Amino acid sequence: MEDSRVGWGTVALTALPAAIWGSTYAVTQQWLPPGRPLFAATVRALPVGLLMLVWLRRLPRRDWWWRSLVLGSLNIGLFYALLFVAAYRLPSGLGATLVATAPMVTMAVARLVLASRPARISLAAGLVGLFGVALLVLQNGLDRPLDPVGLAAGLLAVVLSSFGFVLTKKWAPPADVVTVTSWQLVGGGLVLLPIGLAVEGAPPALDLAAVGALLYLGLAGSGLAYVLWFRGLTVLGPTAASIIGLVNPVVGVLLGVVLLGEHFGAVHLVGLVLVVASVVAAQDPVRARLARLAHRPAYGRGLASATRPGKAEAWPRTPTTPSTSSSSASAPVVNTWQAPWPNAASGCSASTTASSAVSAPTGAASRRR
Repeated sequence: MEDSRVGWGTVALTALPAAIWGSTYAVTQQWLPPGRPLFAATVRALPVGLLMLVWLRRLPRRDWWWRSLVLGSLNIGLFYALLFVAAYRLPSGLGATLVATAPMVTMAVARLVLASRPARISLAAGLVGLFGVALLVLQNGLDRPLDPVGLAAGLLAVVLSSFGFVLTKKWAPPADVVTVTSWQLVGGGLVLLPIGLAVEGAPPALDLAAVGALLYLGLAGSGLAYVLWFRGLTVLGPTAASIIGLVNPVVGVLLGVVLLGEHFGAVHLVGLVLVVASVVAAQDPVRARLARLAHRPAYGRGLASATRPGKAEAWPRTPTTPSTSSSSASAPVVNTWQAPWPNAASGCSASTTASSAVSAPTGAASRRR
């Protein structure tokens, strides 16, 4: 990614869905009917996916029938179901911290599936971001005892979504990102539908506020968000995109302060700064700049700046002057100056030739004398 402006634009667009998903907690708490997480997840995914599919009028072909179902299950269907199980059984802070382990898990899965070794800066950024999220969400303590089922569900949700991120990159979808997103939303929604009906029963009655909240979560939280997220996965790669996902708990905490009156102190601020710093440090423009600084030798910095086109030379060349002494007549003229750049070689050769041309008649004159 050579153009840093393009890189940061892509980072910002990939951070937008993470920010939208961060608002899910506050929206759910404020306006959705309580105790119906699978219903909410199904309504978020399936209707908007069907609308997109009808609008685009493009169905999967060959292997992409089952691949869309697999990716939709990993990225949306099973991920939502397991995440809501964890949310009901674990303290909210611990649940958010489990989700924040996604960058580390994604690096391990990418190493396994794509044979790609994560950069050290990405590994460090993932650890710093995880620590920052822990500071953000665990300040209120663990208000409930640990539930092994909830803990297993949260970890499995992270692992499955990490495989979904990496497979999205590996399989290189044959259609545009909007079309592939519609396939995954429909696949994930079809997986969620029977699970929700079996666990929660018939859909609940909805008031106007709940309908508006579901429209927001479906159109913005699924349609728009997943289009931008899958685009980010394709362009940035699963590791960098998963670290950007740490914006999710940051937005969740800030909206909790604004909308729900939750506490925010100095420790929260430190955690927020750490998360944002880790997201920025893991992106290609910053990584490339750090790599250039790390591999540039100290003496090369002045030389590189001095030898750019249109700049003065690092040091002046000393002209070779003819000598009329007897010693200069017998000894050849040797130019010991080495050109610091390739284009200077011609100048060096010209100087040596000129010196030889001057020395030759001088030696002949001394012999005649």
